[in-house]
This record gives sequence, structure tokens and C-alpha cells, in this order.
Amino acid sequence: MSAKQYNVLILCTGNSARSILGEVLFNALGKGKFKAYSAGSKPAGQVNPDALEWLTKNGYRTDGLCSKSWDEFATPEAPEFDFIFTVCDNAAGESCPLWPGKPATAHWGIPDPALVKGDEARRTAFNRAAEQLARRIGLFLSLPIEKLDKLTLKEKLAEIGHIRD
Repeated sequence: MSAKQYNVLILCTGNSARSILGEVLFNALGKGKFKAYSAGSKPAGQVNPDALEWLTKNGYRTDGLCSKSWDEFATPEAPEFDFIFTVCDNAAGESCPLWPGKPATAHWGIPDPALVKGDEARRTAFNRAAEQLARRIGLFLSLPIEKLDKLTLKEKLAEIGHIRD
């Protein structure tokens, strides 16, 4: 009997950097137990080149990545999500679509590396953002999800989002 695969949606306003990193990291670190997607409330239309560079330099696949609207995931044909994480403060404060299935949600705010000026400083900011996401995802993956009631799970997800690296 195969284990349940959980669907995860990572949201940000532009869906070009942090949420894209989160999607790729979740899929890699989740090792098949999680299928991650990302979207934005106001998609930028393209993936940030610095995000693609970071992913490529760190051995992650980038084919198929694109900036997309969260509206794509609010349709009857979309996957039903078990978890939804916002990774930017703007998206956390916006009115989200109604997601079917009542997924567990949490805000895991990460500073936007794309706003950092200067090539070297921006590369450092992308490293830091990816490290923060990877740490939070790793902590999440260590939770005994199947054994936690909804309230405890929601509390644990919020705690992870408050971790400062």
C-alpha cells in the first residue's frame, strides 16, 4: 500500500522568486511524499533569473517552471491542496480564493531577495532565502503529520513560520 501524497501550494505576490524556490525545494526534499506547486496573486509573468541561477547552480531542475496566477489553482480541475503556505507578507494579507478541501495554512514570510541591490548582495540574499525555506520545509517534513490533529498541526505550522534563522 502506498503512502498518501500531500499537495502543497506556495504563494507569493509575483510568483517569480521565493514561491518558485519553495516549490522546487518542497518537491526535492519531500521525496515523492509531497507534490508542490507555486502561484502568485499578481504573477510577474516570468521566473526571476536569479532564482533560476540559484536553482541551477545548486543542482535543481528548472524545466517547466513558470510564473502563474493562483486563479489556476482555484478551479474544480486543480489539485486539492492539503497545505498552503504564503512566503511573502503581501500575499499573506491579500484575500485568497476559497480553496477546496480546507487545507492547513500558514505564513512563512521570507524577505524578498529580488529587491536586494547589487549582484553579489542579491546572490547572498537568494542563498539566504533558499536556506530559510529549506530549513522550514525540513522542519515541516519532520512532523508526524498523520498523527497530529488539525489544531496542533496549525500551531506547529505557525511555529515553523516564526523561526528566524
